[in-house]
Amino acid sequence: MTHPPERVRVTRTRTTGMPQRRPSLRREITTQSPLGAAYLDSLMRAQLRLTVTVGVVVASALGSLPLLFALLPSLRSLSVGGLPAPWILLGVVVYPAVVVVAHLYARAAERIERQFAEAVRDR
Repeated sequence: MTHPPERVRVTRTRTTGMPQRRPSLRREITTQSPLGAAYLDSLMRAQLRLTVTVGVVVASALGSLPLLFALLPSLRSLSVGGLPAPWILLGVVVYPAVVVVAHLYARAAERIERQFAEAVRDR
């Protein structure tokens, strides 16, 4: 009759060398692992969401101008200081508004990238 092997109590695992650190997210991204791809996908989705939002707002604002002039024909013939109202509206209102929207877009895009960089920064 054979005896079962003697029981051994394990108090800690045997390790050789230093304990393993989890791989950095930066390395995960550069090696294009599934985790790195997920982080990059989230960055690209955030950038796309911002771009589509700004594009829809600008396109609807600029696209409403012809509708405004079609609904209010008297606005087309109105002139202020010798300049037609449509020119004033396009030159004085639209261009500065586009510059402001572009500035806000750049700040939002930089914020998204900064948040992404903080998320993948080695700790």
